Amino acid sequence: MRLLPLSSASAVLVLAVLPSSSALAAGSEGPAASSFTISDPRIKESSGLAASRLHPGVYWTHNDSDDGPYVYAVDSATGRTVARITLTGIGRPRDVEAISLGPDGQLYVGDIGDNKDGTWDHVWIYRFPEPKELGDATVKAAQFTVKYADGPRNAEALMVHPVTGRVYIASKHESTGGLYEGPERLSASGPNVFRRVADVPWVTDGAFSPDGSRLALRGYFTARTYAWKDGRPEGGGERVDAPWQGQAESVTYAPDGSALMFGSEGGSSRVVAVPLAAATASPAPPKPGSPSQAAPPPEPTGEFGKGALVLAAALVLAFAAKRLLRRRGSK
Repeated sequence: MRLLPLSSASAVLVLAVLPSSSALAAGSEGPAASSFTISDPRIKESSGLAASRLHPGVYWTHNDSDDGPYVYAVDSATGRTVARITLTGIGRPRDVEAISLGPDGQLYVGDIGDNKDGTWDHVWIYRFPEPKELGDATVKAAQFTVKYADGPRNAEALMVHPVTGRVYIASKHESTGGLYEGPERLSASGPNVFRRVADVPWVTDGAFSPDGSRLALRGYFTARTYAWKDGRPEGGGERVDAPWQGQAESVTYAPDGSALMFGSEGGSSRVVAVPLAAATASPAPPKPGSPSQAAPPPEPTGEFGKGALVLAAALVLAFAAKRLLRRRGSK
């Protein structure tokens, strides 16, 4: 049997171990169809992410500040903006930091940042229905005034629970961060008082899983998911291998709950999908009368280590075989 050249043999060996080494892509950037780069030059400070429920593969985002009342829909298949929504009926946005989609089919935009650590006695939330058709449009939004029961806070994370519709805000502080619970229903007629219900680490964004059973919180260097029970996060959470990003600003769940999407600020910023282990993945429940669309849990990350070792050993053997043939041929 004629032995293949090293390059061809290597390709065959790579294919042979692909089932085990496929975790390489999953561990670093997630499924290729999910990770994407935002190509719109207008989006330079993407600070929040929310997965669309009406438009598969589309994610909503916005700039941090000084951009105006705009929200962008980005197609993850191409990285291109497929809609820019201009909000009317609100004041001038001050420091927009987060976006979340509620069970009512409306997008909630958190104008909740306060880089001076609590100098503003109130912040705002804007709400508007997720557009059924994608394209540039102007939409009238509702505006809600937010105050904290224990005084002003700087915050960058706003999460709407996908079952109860209750809004939560996580304040950003290196040692005294807190999770704040809003009223059962927001009111546009007066201040909505948010009350502290739990301590949280330094948080730059957060998101609930599609079924509402888990809460994900990320900071600049770490990310964790927590079991959610009786309106509170439980325990110390489970660590997620978040990607290294220079300005780690956003996170949301993929629509089927099988991965977390991590975003950052900056031009042409990358949104990275990180598959979740079966213990932390929370697939969305299937619609009545239809089969589940949830993706199967990804291979454990340990499988990548095994696949990589097999691949390395196979390449070494191929290289040794080729050298042996050369020696025999030269005699």
